[in-house]
Amino acid sequence: MIDVNKAIATTVRTGKVLYGASDAVKSAKTGKAKLCILAANCSPHIRMRIEYHCRLSGIPVIAYSGINIDLGAACGKPFPVSALTIKDSGDSDILKLAEAGNV
Repeated sequence: MIDVNKAIATTVRTGKVLYGASDAVKSAKTGKAKLCILAANCSPHIRMRIEYHCRLSGIPVIAYSGINIDLGAACGKPFPVSALTIKDSGDSDILKLAEAGNV
C-alpha cells in the first residue's frame, strides 16, 4: 500500500509539480501532465474543467481524500493547494496511484 502523503512529498522534493487550478488546466490542455490530484473541497466548476481536459488528453485524475489545506501540507507548503499537477514523478511511485483511482 502506498502512503499517499509520503508519495506526494517525495514527488514535490524530487520531481516536477505545478500548484493550482490554472496550471492544471494548462498542463491538461497541452498533455504535459502525467497526473492531476484534486483536493476534496476543490470547487466543482474547477474540478469539471480539469477533469474534462484531462479526460481529453488521457491524463489520470485522482481525488485526494483531504481538503486543500491538507494537500498543501502534504506538499510541504504553508498555503492551500486545490489542484496538484505531476509533470515528473521523480523518485516517487505516485503514478501507481492512478491505477487505484482514488486517494
